[in-house]
Amino acid sequence: MAEFGLAFGAGLVSFLSPCVLPLIPVYLAFLTGTSFSDLETGGNRRLTILHALCFIAGFSAVFILLGASASALGELLFGVRDWVERIGGAVLILFGFWMLGVLKVGFLYKEARFHYQQKPAGFLGSALVGSAFAAGWTPCVGPVLAGILLLASRSGSVLKGVLLLAAYSAGFAIPLLICALAVERMIPVLNRIKPQLPKIEKATGICLILVGIALAGGWFSRLSTWTLSYFPGWVTFMAQLGL
Repeated sequence: MAEFGLAFGAGLVSFLSPCVLPLIPVYLAFLTGTSFSDLETGGNRRLTILHALCFIAGFSAVFILLGASASALGELLFGVRDWVERIGGAVLILFGFWMLGVLKVGFLYKEARFHYQQKPAGFLGSALVGSAFAAGWTPCVGPVLAGILLLASRSGSVLKGVLLLAAYSAGFAIPLLICALAVERMIPVLNRIKPQLPKIEKATGICLILVGIALAGGWFSRLSTWTLSYFPGWVTFMAQLGL
């Protein structure tokens, strides 16, 4: 339960990151092929929502595939799971200090993002843009995604890894869909949030450090067990899924 809540929260934090949130209106205008001024007046709401859903489907598919791959790798490394958690926890701590601005690691500032000069036509094009968006994930969100992939790798189940990344995708997708539903109202809200983005990034860095310490110290599993004790129905549901 704790892991899925953490994955959903990580998706929400990813949406609020400095390299994503300010670009949301730009992405929506690009996907629908309209101008930014059209979005501010509401534009074609139905078209915006449909393209946003296709975009969400595209990046969710990539993230879920990453989760399945990480889980499959975790199954192969199950015999050295403790070391995977310790090393992964240490990496998350380093990522956390990087997000706090304590560490300066040059390669983390490089982007591998795909850039479309012109979006492929139609709803399939929006899905392809979503896939490219996920595949070329920007460095300021990469550490958060890495943390969830680490949890997927230690899950011991490909299905659980898929569900973890589905929860992460949902955390990102829900606020994006809200923006698409009421884009003219959300643009002023996004503008008010922008000045708080550095604080959000630092808070995320602290959370990564705490999760890294819990993983490296072997406490995360105990935390998950303790959390599940308060949700017996969830334990039964996961057992029925074979998790």
